[in-house]
Amino acid sequence: MAEQSKRLIRLATAAVIFSAMVVHPALAAPPQTPNIVFIVADDECWRDYSFMGHPHIRTPNIDTLASQSLVFRNAYVTSSLCRASLAAMLSGLYPHQHRITSNEAAWPKGVPAREVGLHPTFREESRRMIDFVDRVPMLPRTLGAHGYKSFQTGKWWEGDFSRGGFTDGMSRGGHHGDKGLDIGRVTMQPIYDFIDRATAAGDPFLVWYAPMLPHSPHDPPERLLKHYESVAPSDQIAKYWAMCEWLDETCGQLLGYLDSKQLREKTLVIFLADNGWIQRADSAGPAARSKASPYNGGLRTPLLLSMPGRIAPDECPSMAISIDLAPTILSFVGLKPTDQMQGINLLDPAARANRHTIFGECFNVNAVDLNRPATSLKWRWCIDDNWKLILPHAPNLPAAAELYDLQADPDETKNLANEQPAKVSSLERLLDAWWSPER
Repeated sequence: MAEQSKRLIRLATAAVIFSAMVVHPALAAPPQTPNIVFIVADDECWRDYSFMGHPHIRTPNIDTLASQSLVFRNAYVTSSLCRASLAAMLSGLYPHQHRITSNEAAWPKGVPAREVGLHPTFREESRRMIDFVDRVPMLPRTLGAHGYKSFQTGKWWEGDFSRGGFTDGMSRGGHHGDKGLDIGRVTMQPIYDFIDRATAAGDPFLVWYAPMLPHSPHDPPERLLKHYESVAPSDQIAKYWAMCEWLDETCGQLLGYLDSKQLREKTLVIFLADNGWIQRADSAGPAARSKASPYNGGLRTPLLLSMPGRIAPDECPSMAISIDLAPTILSFVGLKPTDQMQGINLLDPAARANRHTIFGECFNVNAVDLNRPATSLKWRWCIDDNWKLILPHAPNLPAAAELYDLQADPDETKNLANEQPAKVSSLERLLDAWWSPER
């Protein structure tokens, strides 16, 4: 009981109330200036890679990257919706902190779907959502203050690329990435051109490669689809599996370009997915316990950190979560994370060993009240060692708590909440100490 009380005190101390946030004054210039490349898969299940044990999906390039990486097989994103998840990666903050909790603003009541995008209320609320990105410590902006050039491609919801602090980019404010969504599916050349410009100028760089892959539409090249048609249980699954291989091919192209320019040993490469996806066999949509859900199918992802000569390849059994990326990168280049960042430096063995608990939250696809994150909240969740609690937010989702033993039941098939009421209460106290929506 004493230990439980100490943990609650530590968590309560770390709890954060959102305010206008600024980056700590840090070193005048980072003592280390490695290049940084984010590779962010879009809607891919944590099992859907060869190195994660999938029997059919071919991912030779990501497998090779994993063999060169510190590998976290037991990693999670903060939220199982794209926009909230991506903002957490780049800010190091939970969605209830950075306030971008949902994919879209609230739909005005009574407005037909085809007219929502033009409705003045929706447009104003959408603008307000983007404004939040100006008030949090986005990595491109922070690193830019220390000489980094940065390039945005792929999924990007926060208006023009410059709003996130990127010095260059493809997205100009259209829906979830507009022209930036050509990356990977149509071309890789914009990334190559940016890398050439940055290296010619002698600037360290950050690349955000977040292609809409394997995200729908599932329209893979025919040459890839043919391979899976004979082994997949349905056409829909064959298309999704081929999309996963298409993503892998583009990863190989990007990593190959770094190799060709002799940049791999100067570059920290990070790989993870923005959220999970379990493909339905009978339709193009996801299964219920994947994207937008609080289950492992929506939240879990492999996470890879690779820099030959600087990061020793290894398998790490510790839990990781996507808010760890910002403090890891900042620490890696010699800068300080902000006080608001609750993640750890994943390259610090002591920090990894001392972690026993991670937290997360899932919200509505459309926000309710941008000033009050709890109005859009569906679930909070936490994992404490092998125990996972999923706690619905009663005002929005009147449902029972769910408790799973992830070591014995990684697919979350047996809800133990009724059998383990004391464990449910214990984990609920941990969640409240982390973030209580009523506060």
